[in-house]
Amino acid sequence: MYLTELEEWFAIFICFCIVVGFIYSTIHNIKETISEEKQKFKKQKEEEEKVKELINYFDSKTELINTVVTAQKKMKEKKKKND
Repeated sequence: MYLTELEEWFAIFICFCIVVGFIYSTIHNIKETISEEKQKFKKQKEEEEKVKELINYFDSKTELINTVVTAQKKMKEKKKKND
């Protein structure tokens, strides 16, 4: 089966359109994937900041509790010395 020149050009045009469509969809998927990864990275950084803030909060609380316990021990020691 032979194609006329017009049919050959039409077939080439269709193939070209298919290749361009494939390239476009690939580029679109890559951009979408990059965008998702950036969002994940941003969310991870935000969560890391929250964790650091919580760690600092707990460290401060622990330090405060230790200070209170130390002060109570000193008060008990002074009370024993005074008695």
